[in-house]
Amino acid sequence: MTTAQAILSDRPAQRWLVTGAAGFIGSHLVEALLRGGQHVVALDDFSTGHRRNLEDVRAQVGEAAWLRFRLVEGDVADPRAAAAALSDVDHVLHQAALGSVPRSIEQPMRSFHANATGFAQLLTAAKDAGVRRVVYASSSSVYGDHPDLPKVEDRTGKVLSPYAATKAIDEVLAGAFARSYRMQAVGLRYFNVFGPRQDPDGAYAAVIPKWSAAFMRGETLWINGDGQTSRDFCYVDNVVQANLRSALVAELPTEHEVFNVAFGTRTTLLELAREMHVALQRHTGRTLRFELAHREFRGGDVRHSLADIGKARTLLGYAPTHDVHAGLDATMAWYAARLA
Repeated sequence: MTTAQAILSDRPAQRWLVTGAAGFIGSHLVEALLRGGQHVVALDDFSTGHRRNLEDVRAQVGEAAWLRFRLVEGDVADPRAAAAALSDVDHVLHQAALGSVPRSIEQPMRSFHANATGFAQLLTAAKDAGVRRVVYASSSSVYGDHPDLPKVEDRTGKVLSPYAATKAIDEVLAGAFARSYRMQAVGLRYFNVFGPRQDPDGAYAAVIPKWSAAFMRGETLWINGDGQTSRDFCYVDNVVQANLRSALVAELPTEHEVFNVAFGTRTTLLELAREMHVALQRHTGRTLRFELAHREFRGGDVRHSLADIGKARTLLGYAPTHDVHAGLDATMAWYAARLA
């Protein structure tokens, strides 16, 4: 039994809304909920999510579970779509967003529409529907230029990109709605989430899927900076657990809380590349080219990132099950099979 199934095992069947359900994290939440006997309403406009992710979930959970799934196709910023999705739901897990720091620098208004306007509309629809609590995806990028490591929830700096600004705005909006309308809101500051179904293609792909594809295709890996940049990489199963615990925990200290969601360890990009290479070779049974090239450090990025997860452990019972090594092994097995 997975951690998600254990969390849901003694829960009655309820209706959950997952926004961004066709995306990487959203599809894992849909899968966990359906496996746990829950009913799922999915909202997605497929601007970045993929129908193949939902088809993969359907194949994994089976047709009987899939009967408890309903798709609302639309933009979360559209009042009609948001209202239709929020009709008669018990829990909201908001994952819909336009990710990527570089994309936000190139297309700031598009990021603002998806991340800030979309979230404001979701909160409005949730308030109108009488939803008690909204769990939403924030980001470690809200820590900005604050120098302290590890990152603690009550100490943030100046944000360094339009994407980070939209996530900081989301936290302000969530707090304002919670205080104004007697709702509850939980923001989850994700730290470099990775796992199966993360898209390796496109200009804004994250580092782990992008490098997985490069290894499998015999291409050069490009590293921004000297390779000593470090991140707290967090496997997607840990993120699913954090979302479920946030939605179901009985009490919160205040009407709006934010939590770091990570594992609590730091890995440099060079260490990451070497471990990915070894794991992919093991899962493919092939000798894969290993060639690195360096380019300038990317604007809007921070040098090091590491989370203090003590608050989530204490208040949510969050207990991450996969460190970066276990997560990479599972993820490289998935890419080895899909990109062969």
